[in-house]
Amino acid sequence: MRHIDVNQITATVRDLCIRANTQLTPDIKHCFACSRSTECSPLGRDILATLEENARIAADEQSPICQDTGMTVVFVTLGQEIHIEGGFLEDAINEGVRRGYTEGYLRKSVVRDPLDRVNTGDNTPAIIHYEMVPGDVFHITVAPKGFGSENMSKLTMLKPSQGLEGVKNFVLDTVSAAGANPCPPIIVGVGIGGTLERAAYLSKKALLRPVDKKNDNAFLAEVEAELLERINKLGIGPAGFGGSTTAMAVNIQTNATHIAGLPVSVNIGCHATRHAEANL
Repeated sequence: MRHIDVNQITATVRDLCIRANTQLTPDIKHCFACSRSTECSPLGRDILATLEENARIAADEQSPICQDTGMTVVFVTLGQEIHIEGGFLEDAINEGVRRGYTEGYLRKSVVRDPLDRVNTGDNTPAIIHYEMVPGDVFHITVAPKGFGSENMSKLTMLKPSQGLEGVKNFVLDTVSAAGANPCPPIIVGVGIGGTLERAAYLSKKALLRPVDKKNDNAFLAEVEAELLERINKLGIGPAGFGGSTTAMAVNIQTNATHIAGLPVSVNIGCHATRHAEANL
C-alpha cells in the first residue's frame, strides 16, 4: 500500500492547470511546423506561423495560449493499492483547480448551474473521470476544454446496419458543420461503442493521444488516416480561412457494445487541445 497526501495532489493539479493553459504540447508544436511546409494556402501558412508565435509567447510569459481557459477536465488513473490521506480526493483536485486558476490568473468560466448561470468564481467544479487499475499507480491528466470546440461536438446512436460507412459519414458531417468554429487545425476525437455516455467519454479521452502517434490497432489506424485525408480535403483550413490543414489528427477509441446499437461520439479539440500530466 502506497500513501499519498491530498496536499501533494492539490499542488500537482494547481501546477498542471497553469502548465496546460500556457504550454503547448511538443507534438502539436511540431505538427504546426510540419504543416507549414505542406499547407497549400499562403494565408494558411501565415496563420500556422502565427499560432506557433502565439504558443512561444504564452510559454515565455506564462500567459494563456487562449483567452478561453476552459472547463477543467481531469483524468485520474488510480491504482487499487493507493491510499489517499488527509482528506477527500475530489476535494483535493478541485482545490488544485481553484488555486491554479486563481494564482495563474486564468479566466474563470464555470457556472454553478446550467440554468441560473451564476459563475462560481474559481473554475470549479472540475469534470473528473476515474479509472481504477491494479497496483500503486497514480497518474493525473488535466485537460482544460474550451467551449468553442466543445460546442461543435456531437453524439449519435447509429443503427448497426449503418456500419463503418455510417461512422465515417457522421465524423465528416460533424467536422464540416463545425467549420471554423472550433479554431482549426483541429484534433478529432472519435468514440465508438459502449453506451451513450461511454462513447462520449472515449471521444474526449481520444484527444489526449499525441497527434504523431498512430493507433495501436492497425485497422483503426487505416480508418484514422482515411478520415484525416478526407477532412483535410474539405478545405476549411487554418482558422477557417481555407487551406489543406483542417485537422492534425483523427484519434479513435472503441468499446464493446450491445448487439442492437452503434453509439458514435465526435469530440473536437481546438488547435491547442491543451493537456498536461503527472505521476505521483
